[in-house]
Amino acid sequence: MAESVGLIAAERGRLAPWLAVALGAGVLLYFSLPAEPSAGAIWLAPPLLALAVWTAARWPLAGWALGLVAVAALGFAVASWQAGRQPPMPDLPRGATILEARIAAVELLPEGRRLTLEAPRLDGAAPLARHVRIRLKHDDPAEPQPGDLVRVRALVRAPAAPAYPGAWDFQRAAWFSGLAGSGFALGRAEVMAGEAGAPLLAGLRATIEARVTAAIPGAAGAVAAALLTGGQSAIPAADLGAMRDSGLAHLLSVSGLHIAIVMGLSFGLLRWLLALLPWVALRLPGKAAAALGALAVGGFYLLLTGCAVPMQRSFAMAALATLALLTGRRALSLRAWALAAAAVLLLQPAAVLGASFQMSFAAVLALIAGWEALRPHLPKPGRGAWRRRLALAAFGVLATSVLAGAATTPFGLHHFGRLQLYGVAANALAVPLTSALVMPAGMAAAALMPFGLEGLALVPMGWGVEGILVVARWVASWPGAVLTAPPIPAWGLGLCAFGMLWLCLWGARWRLLGLPFILLGLASGAWQRAPDILVSADARLIGLRAGQGLAVQKQAGASGLTRESWLRLHGVTEATLLPKTGAYSAAGIECAAGSCTLRPAPDAPAAVLLRGAPPAEVCAGAALVVSAEPVRGHCAAQVVDRFAVWRNGAHAIWLVPDGVRVLSDRAARGARPWVPSVPVPRGTTSPDPPATIE
Repeated sequence: MAESVGLIAAERGRLAPWLAVALGAGVLLYFSLPAEPSAGAIWLAPPLLALAVWTAARWPLAGWALGLVAVAALGFAVASWQAGRQPPMPDLPRGATILEARIAAVELLPEGRRLTLEAPRLDGAAPLARHVRIRLKHDDPAEPQPGDLVRVRALVRAPAAPAYPGAWDFQRAAWFSGLAGSGFALGRAEVMAGEAGAPLLAGLRATIEARVTAAIPGAAGAVAAALLTGGQSAIPAADLGAMRDSGLAHLLSVSGLHIAIVMGLSFGLLRWLLALLPWVALRLPGKAAAALGALAVGGFYLLLTGCAVPMQRSFAMAALATLALLTGRRALSLRAWALAAAAVLLLQPAAVLGASFQMSFAAVLALIAGWEALRPHLPKPGRGAWRRRLALAAFGVLATSVLAGAATTPFGLHHFGRLQLYGVAANALAVPLTSALVMPAGMAAAALMPFGLEGLALVPMGWGVEGILVVARWVASWPGAVLTAPPIPAWGLGLCAFGMLWLCLWGARWRLLGLPFILLGLASGAWQRAPDILVSADARLIGLRAGQGLAVQKQAGASGLTRESWLRLHGVTEATLLPKTGAYSAAGIECAAGSCTLRPAPDAPAAVLLRGAPPAEVCAGAALVVSAEPVRGHCAAQVVDRFAVWRNGAHAIWLVPDGVRVLSDRAARGARPWVPSVPVPRGTTSPDPPATIE
């Protein structure tokens, strides 16, 4: 007991951040369940917290352990409560519908616009409790603004199911974001001015986007608008790809770097202005007043850019840093990181599943812990030692890029299956340009907009953005700029995250025990075998693992997004298209006359891929039959057909020596509020498949 008390005493200042970790673990536990928990499980947190407080006074180690369990129970309860309070998903029309709604937001696209419509009416029915997104035709002359009323004929579809079992769940994301569906206009939109006027922030955002893109044409204007308003939809796909492949995509996602520049410049300007007013300077603490003013500017920037998760984290930490500045404490600390994480988790528990939350908080954690470890070993620059100051500044940029890049690598591999090898070089060139020219000019442009003089600042901002795009395109063109690999599994990412937390949150040498967990997690992809067969949720796309590549059978209307997800899963950039009637031969695949036989190993069972109904000899000789069409009647082999995916979503199939292992999307996700129920044919009350499927 004495040893445990001594252990807690030695690391007392580092115990609090683990409460935020426990909170996140409770949220993750909720989302990992195959079914909704009972209502009684939500009420475990209060008694556990009370018991932890009582126990900690007598047995510190047991009290802290119980406290972690109690906070995890709190995270579980918050996630369950947030899921239960969302409005249900509506049944959307299968065909064209007339949409009437008020415009909540307008997004510029490379061609056209996308509208977010709040409480829309479909064919004159009652307003929906959720919003929808509609892409207007690219040649639509209408220029809708937030607050306008719109009437348009459109096709609207519910959020797509995962591309394969275990893939990103768009339906879960839509459940928590309030999205009912999205689609596209079939005709021109009728736009009328709304009586209530435009929402303040949405209208301001649209105005800024319009003025910026008018002053800065092309991709540079779209990037500049994204930095000021948070919307990336207008950036051309080629430039988005270059930013991503060069490791500069984080510059487009408004987050810590941007708010630090905005608040830092605001603080300096406000303090200078206060010093110019002797009467004010003598009566107000200039430093505190400037800090509070800068925080207000940062809060406005947060609201203007849409309150994305990285900005929520950044603003929470900025608020804590301001409080620390006012009270004479250290601005950036592990406790501030933990408080920011806890705030986001309590407000948006589903955010913990997204790449944005994970990569943002991982990068900041690595920066805080890394600089804490490096600071004692760095020389002090001294007055007038400009060479040393310059060297330390260059080292700071390099170390920041390395620390943040290393921390986000496991999450990038898990979510995207990509690793940008030259990100450090690209950031060394682009980040100083962003800090010294682009963001200061953007702030000046925003301040000059009320006077119509924003062009004076937008021109140099455009120069800076063009420089960033030049760097992105140049670095992305280097040989081997991007390494593609199969994504590491969820359990491997969990090992990496635990190892990183252990390494960064503790201060003693035993923190190095986190390194083996990180290495094991990074290597976990070697133990994960990609499915031998993938069938999309509409059976229009069927994929076969061909050695280290992917071969697909594709029908008209197949989802390009599903295909991209399958390519990432297999760690490749292109797929081979299986012929409709000709012959094809690859590792373990033999195709002829419209059918394919797959046997990945000599001791594995055989699967047959067909375009129509299977002959009797195929059913008798194969272990599995896969068909994009409904298979009617008896078949001795196991069957995955159009009926199977209609009921249970996408399928992943492994052919192993001891048989066939089939995993459906419904089995992987379970019975959760955001998972649609088993479909029932129209005119029946049974989930048995219909005679024809639309």
